[in-house]
Amino acid sequence: MLSLNGTLKMQRITKEDTDIAESEVEEYQYRHYRNLRKGYVKVKLSDITFKCPFCSGKRKGDYIYKELIEHAKGVISHTNTLKQKAKHSALIKYLENYYEEKDSQPAERTKQHSSCDNDRELFVWPWMGIVANIAVQKKDGRYVGESGTKLKEYLINKGFNPLRVHPLWNYLGHSGFAIVEFNKCMSGFSNAMMFEKDFEATHHGKKDWYAKIKYPGKELYGWVARDDDYNSRGIFGDYLRKGTDLKSLFDVQTEEERITSTLLSNLTNEIEVKNQHCKEIKRKCNETSISLDNVMKEKDKMNRNFNEEIRRMQQEARDRIENIYHDHEKIKLRLESECRELELLGQELEEREAQNESERKRILDEKRKNERATMEQKKADANVLKLAEDQKRQKEQLHKRIIELEKKLDAKQALELEIERMRGAVQVMKHMKEYGDPDAQKKMEGIERDLKEKEEELDILEELNQMLIVKERKSNDELQEARKELINGLKDMSNRAFIGVKRMGELDSKPFQNASRRRYSSEEADCKAVEMCSLWEKYLTDPFWHPFKVITVEGSHKGVINEEDEKLKDLKNNYGDEVYQSVVTALKELHEYNPSGRYVIPELWNFKEGRKATSKEGVAFILKQWRLRKRKKN
Repeated sequence: MLSLNGTLKMQRITKEDTDIAESEVEEYQYRHYRNLRKGYVKVKLSDITFKCPFCSGKRKGDYIYKELIEHAKGVISHTNTLKQKAKHSALIKYLENYYEEKDSQPAERTKQHSSCDNDRELFVWPWMGIVANIAVQKKDGRYVGESGTKLKEYLINKGFNPLRVHPLWNYLGHSGFAIVEFNKCMSGFSNAMMFEKDFEATHHGKKDWYAKIKYPGKELYGWVARDDDYNSRGIFGDYLRKGTDLKSLFDVQTEEERITSTLLSNLTNEIEVKNQHCKEIKRKCNETSISLDNVMKEKDKMNRNFNEEIRRMQQEARDRIENIYHDHEKIKLRLESECRELELLGQELEEREAQNESERKRILDEKRKNERATMEQKKADANVLKLAEDQKRQKEQLHKRIIELEKKLDAKQALELEIERMRGAVQVMKHMKEYGDPDAQKKMEGIERDLKEKEEELDILEELNQMLIVKERKSNDELQEARKELINGLKDMSNRAFIGVKRMGELDSKPFQNASRRRYSSEEADCKAVEMCSLWEKYLTDPFWHPFKVITVEGSHKGVINEEDEKLKDLKNNYGDEVYQSVVTALKELHEYNPSGRYVIPELWNFKEGRKATSKEGVAFILKQWRLRKRKKN
C-alpha cells in the first residue's frame, strides 16, 4: 500500500479518453476498486447473475460468477490498453474479496453462514479500529509522527467515516499506533468492517501485521479491535480498557432491537392516545358544527330583521335629512345675507378702529410731546431768564463802554487834528527860521514841545483804544453766545408766536404734499411726498450743485438764483410754482446764512415782520412770556 500522503494525492480522476502511464496503473486500479466497493458501480444483477460494468457494449447482465472472472482475465490477457487491464484487475480483486463461487451461487450465501458465527464474536464497543506502522521520526530525543487529523482525513476520503482518530503516545513519544473510533450504530460497524477488509484486501490486515512485525515496511496496517486486542498488554490494550467494553454483534443487535421495541411500544401507545384524542376532538367538532349551524340560522334571522330595521331607519333618516337640508338652505341664504352685512359693518368698524387707533396714538404723542415740552419749557424759562438778565447787564455795560469809547475816540480825533495842526505850524516855523526870524525860532521850539506832549498823549489814547476794542470783541462774542442760548431756548416754542426760531435752508414739506395729492392716490401721496422731499434735501446739501449766477447791481456784485438750471426747470414744470418757490426759498436762505456749509442752521426770527430778530427783541419776548406765566401761577 502507498504511504498516507501518497494515497491522499491519488484521488484525482484522469480523463477517460486518454491512456495512462505504467506508473499510474496501480493508482488507477485502486480508484476503480474503491468505486466498486462503495457501490458507485453496479456489478450484481440477481443472486446468481452479474455484469461487467466496463464492457457494457458487448454483453449485458448474463454472467455468472465464474464466467465474469473468466471474462475479466481474458480482457487482461488480450487487451493492449493499460486502462482496461487496470479496470478488470480491480473487478477480479473486488469479486474475490466480497463474493465466493460455490455451485454457481453467490458468495453472499457463504457470507451469511459466516456472519452467523461472527454474531457471537466479541468486539470492542463502541466500535474501534487500530492503525499500526504510522511513520515516526526522532527529534530532540522523542518520536514524533503525523497528527490524527491527517489520518482522519485519509480514512474519510476512503469512505470509512470515522468519528475521531487518537494517536497513541508513551514516554518515548509517538508509538506508531492510533485508535480509530466509529459510530456506535450498525452503520458504524459496517464502516469498521469495510475499514478492516480494505486493509486485508491489500494484505495489510491484523494477521499480516503480526506476520511482518519485524519488517513491516512503510505501509499502514489496520484491523477492527476485538477481545484479544482489548485484553492485550500493549499500548492500545491499555487505551481500549479505559472507556470501552466487549460486546458481540448479537448483543448489540439484541440491545438495539430491545430499544427499538420499547420505542415502538411507546410510539404505539402514544399514537393510540392521540387517536382517542382525535376522536374526542372530532366529536366536539361535530357538536360545535351543529351548534354553529343553529347559531348561523339564528344569526341569519337576526340579520334579516336587522336589515329591514336598517332600511326603515335609513328611509326615515333620508326624509329627515332632506327636510333638514331644505331648512339648512334657507338658513344658509339668510346667514349669507347677514354675513355680508356683518362684513360691511366689520369693515366700517375696522376703519373706525384704525382711525380711533391713529387718533389715540396722535393724542398720546401730542400728550407726551406737551409733557416733554412743558419740562423743557420750564428748564428753558429758567435758562432764558438767567440769560436775559445776563445779556441785559452785559448790554448795559457794553453800551457804557461804547459811549466811553466814542468819547475817547472823539478826543483822539481832536488830538490828532491838533497834532496835525501843530506839525503844520512847525513846518511854517522851519521856513521862517530860514529867513532868520528869532521870534519864530522860539515859537517853533514851544510848538515842538507841545507837539511832543500831544504825541505822547496820542500814544496813551491809542493803547487805551486797543484795550477797548479787545473788550468790545469779547463782549460781542459773549453776546453771540447769549444769542445762541436764546435760540436754543426758543426752539421748541410754537411758530404762532411773534418771536421764535426758524431753520434757515429747511424745505417746507406742505407744497410737496399738495403736489403729491394732485398727482397720486391718497394711499401713495404721503410716501411719494416724503421721497420727493428727501431727494431735494439731498440736492440742497450737494456742494457740486450751484444753481446761482452773479449779476452787477449799482456797481456791486450779487449772487441770484439761476432760473435756467435744469433741475429747477424740471421741478417747476413737473410739480408747479409752489414746490419751486419752496426750493428757491431754501436755496436763498442757505446762500445767505450758510453758503460754505450748505446745511440747515437755526436763526432768531421775527415772524410778524418776516425778518431776523434782534437779541433785544428775543430777550423782551422771553421776559414777557415769563411774566405772563408767573401771573397765571399766582
